[in-house]
Amino acid sequence: MYLLRETTQFKKDLKRIIRRNPKDTNLIKHILKALKVKGVEGIPVQMKPHKLRGSYKNNWEFHIKPDLLIIWIQIEAPNKITLVRLGSHSDLF
Repeated sequence: MYLLRETTQFKKDLKRIIRRNPKDTNLIKHILKALKVKGVEGIPVQMKPHKLRGSYKNNWEFHIKPDLLIIWIQIEAPNKITLVRLGSHSDLF
């Protein structure tokens, strides 16, 4: 089990996504529960979890929908996940 921590930017991103499409709320909650329980291993392969490079080096990303992503940092020692960003490719990159 991991402790989930949200950055201020993630909270702002979540509010923006909910305003855009409220139907995505349940999908986001469901996948965050899986992330909390098993970390990256809890994310289905079809959501393409992978490490990033460049300015997001050492961060992980996966696709909730084709153009809806979550970026996070996973630390194994204290089992902590920091939710960094949420949004579309154009929002984040």
